[in-house]
Amino acid sequence: MVERRHWFSDALPHIVLCLGVLILAFPVWLAIVASTWDAGTIANGTMPLTPGPFGPDNYRRTLLAGSRSAGEPVGRMLFNSFVMAMSIAVGKIAISIVSAYAVVYFRFPFRMAAFWLIFVTLMLPVEVRIYPTYKIVADLGLLDTYAGLAVPLIASATATLLFRQFFMTIPDELAEASKIDGAGPWKFFVDTVLPLSITTIAALFVIQFIYGWNQYLWPLLITTRENMQTIVIGIKKMLVTQDALTEWQLAMTTAVLAMLPPVLVVLLMQKLFVRGLVETEK
Repeated sequence: MVERRHWFSDALPHIVLCLGVLILAFPVWLAIVASTWDAGTIANGTMPLTPGPFGPDNYRRTLLAGSRSAGEPVGRMLFNSFVMAMSIAVGKIAISIVSAYAVVYFRFPFRMAAFWLIFVTLMLPVEVRIYPTYKIVADLGLLDTYAGLAVPLIASATATLLFRQFFMTIPDELAEASKIDGAGPWKFFVDTVLPLSITTIAALFVIQFIYGWNQYLWPLLITTRENMQTIVIGIKKMLVTQDALTEWQLAMTTAVLAMLPPVLVVLLMQKLFVRGLVETEK
């Protein structure tokens, strides 16, 4: 007997999904609209829900000149944030995949002790070790440098754990076949392990890039020059205490520009990202 399903039961999930999208997308739409109007229209509360005529001027001024409170052009901030996010994402993946490979495929004294020491660092986030980390970076002369922005945040116990769990699912027969073919550990890593890890690497890259892009506390401490500040710090500086002095059209323009790189990364790597998260059979 064929079960009859009411049309409402089929439409309900789509209705809920559309409502969720509207709730999440409405603030983004407001930011986009506000970036195309002048400061007076926004401050007076008369801003419509449709884009205005000042968009090109606002984006040109934001990218090339910046606001009075932030100082530096947003184009420079975007570059600083991109370098920081890319360095953190690539560095975390490179260190974590090599560490996990060593723990899984090499037999050396205190191997598991080393792994658990790495795992215990999950209980020590940047906020807990902020002072000693800042002291070391300052003593090494890395303040106001890209190395100072990225290197202290590169180590990742989470990525090491994920790579270790994935490597343990790779059949031992592949390692044995590689040994029979005369391949050493490095060749086995490059020719076999690395290609199998593409989806996991992609998923971690997206997560770590967004993590590095959204950093606020560490760049705030480590940078003293305006030309080294990141886009997140720039947005905060644009929102001055006195509301009348805030250039809201430039702040919204900067917020929209700050959203674009993470969105592009997610869109470009969407398929690999989803496969890396949900794929169980490698």
